[in-house]
Order: sequence, then C-alpha cells, then structure tokens
Amino acid sequence: MAGWRKSLARLQSIGIDAVLIAMLILMAELLVVAFSGRRGDTGLLLTAEQILDLLHYAWAALAGVVLAVSWNVFYRWIGASPGRALVRGVPEWERDLEWTETFRGWFTAVFIEFTFFAGWLITELDLYDFLTKFGKAADIVRGLAHPSASVLHEGLVLLVQTIFLAFMATAFAIPVAFVLAFPSARNLTRGSFLARTAYTVSRTFMNFVRAVEPLVWALIFISWVGIGPFAGVLALWVHSVAALTKLYSEQIESIDTGPMDAITATGASTLQVLRYGVVPQVVPPFLSFTIYRWDINVRMSTIIGFVGGGGIGYILKPRVDLGEWGEVGTLVLLIAGTVWLMDIISAKIRERIV
Repeated sequence: MAGWRKSLARLQSIGIDAVLIAMLILMAELLVVAFSGRRGDTGLLLTAEQILDLLHYAWAALAGVVLAVSWNVFYRWIGASPGRALVRGVPEWERDLEWTETFRGWFTAVFIEFTFFAGWLITELDLYDFLTKFGKAADIVRGLAHPSASVLHEGLVLLVQTIFLAFMATAFAIPVAFVLAFPSARNLTRGSFLARTAYTVSRTFMNFVRAVEPLVWALIFISWVGIGPFAGVLALWVHSVAALTKLYSEQIESIDTGPMDAITATGASTLQVLRYGVVPQVVPPFLSFTIYRWDINVRMSTIIGFVGGGGIGYILKPRVDLGEWGEVGTLVLLIAGTVWLMDIISAKIRERIV
C-alpha cells in the first residue's frame, strides 16, 4: 500500500510539473509570435485568437512531460520541482533557502511574469483607448445620472420577485448542501474505501456543477420549464447547492476533532458522532455562509433575468439594447439600493451569529 501511494504521489508531481512547464512554453511562444510583428492574410497584425491558433500545443505537452520527468529524476542536483514540493514536500536541505537560491523559485517567478504578459496580450488590453475615448460613453453615463420614473412601478414589482427568487433558491439549496457537505469533507471520509469514494464522487460532481455559470444553468432550465422566475430559481438553486457544499465542507474540515474523538471513544455510532461532535461546531458558520449566499443570489438573479429567468433583469436587458438609459438608470439604482441594504442587514446578522 505504501509503495502504491508513493508511486501515485510521484505521478501527481510529474503531472503538475508537466502542465506548468507546457504552459510556460506556450506562453513563451505566444510572446515571441506577438512581438515578432507577424501579419495575417489581410496584412494586419495577428489577433490574439490567431496567435493562439498557431501555437504548437502537442509539442509543448511532449516537452512538458519530458522536462517534468527529468526534473523529478534529477531533483537532488537542481532542487525540488513545483509539483514535487506541492505533493511530496521540499527536501530538508532546501527548506531554509531563499526563493532566489532555488531553481523552483526562479521558475515560479518567470511563470508569474509570463502569465501576466500573456494575459495582457490575450485579453487585448488597451489603456490608450480606455483613457482617451471616454466621450463615446458620455451619453450612457448622462442617462444613468438622470433616471426616469416611468419604469419605477414595474421595477419595484420585479425587484420583489428578484429578492424572493434568490430567497427560494437559497432555501431549497440549504438541506441538499447540508447533507452533501459531510461526504465532501476530507476529515470525515478517511475511514474506509467507500467513504473515500463518496468524497471523490461528491467533490467531483459539485466542482463540475459550480464550474458551470448560473447563466448557463438558466438557459438549460428555460428550455426545460420555460421562461419565467421558476427557471431562475432552478438555475440559482443548482449553483447554490454546489457553492454551499464547498463552503460547508471546508468549514467541517477545520473543526476541532477533540469532541469527535471523545464521543467516538464512548462507542457512539457515526451518526451520533456527527450529531453531537460536528454539527454544534458548524451551525453558526453555516448560517453565516447561507446569508452570504442569499446576498450573492440577489445579485446573480439580475443577470439571470437577462436570458428570461425572471426578476428585474428581465426588463433591464431590453432597455439596455434600446439605449433607454434613463430607465436603465432607474433599474440600476433600485438594484444597487437593494444590494446595499441587504449587505448592511446581512452583516448585522452575521455579527450576531458568529
């Protein structure tokens, strides 16, 4: 068993290093192509998308694997790699060295620098346009500064719907996330192979659900149940379950294990240990996380409405498209005021709970 775990750790460290090295190679190639002045078929400089399409991904991946294996083989001479340091720890002789004295430290510094410059090019940041072309947005800002009262009544009605849309999604997410949090906590799932499997399955599934934005879930549920607030509730509910499960499980992982050990020593069952040793420690932070999630859902529900998920966003998008900035200003002020008020209330509640 020990040999199998050692081999798995070695593979994990090599895998991490291979990904990091391949990414560094690709970012270096991107910078070289971008600053080479190369032009496309139209005679214009290559765009970020065109450069990304020209990169040699397969060669970078192959080089990443070869260099990662080499680094892990010769780490006694050149120091631990990032993957090895993360998975297996840093060798004792390297622990007291400054980052400037290790190859891993310089690799990390170069990786961060390349990531910044590559991100700048890929996202096509242009500070000159940002600083010199504000006049094109002047009409929009002027309209937002002079809100129109014609949409106030409809906005207030849909604002109430937005708040309850977020509330229902959060309320339905609480029991599901509460149950899933326990098999998703690492410190509670080390006892058996079945528990570790439940942890892996739960974490993987929740990470997938959380990775998909609520806007995408809204589109899925709109095609399922039709346009309206019900689709918005379902979209926010699914995402809230995944988000709360992560927050709840991480809180469980940070609890004091003393009460659990004491209750286990009395011969209590697993459910009794959870009931009396875990739950009392996590209820206050769970309540705090839940309130914070409702706050987030109120903001998200506005965007959900853009695709037909109900709430105030449902009438906000058409007015943005038509350039009715006075009415947009009214709706934005309603949303901002609500978020500001909820932030104050939720902060006061969390102060009392935690």
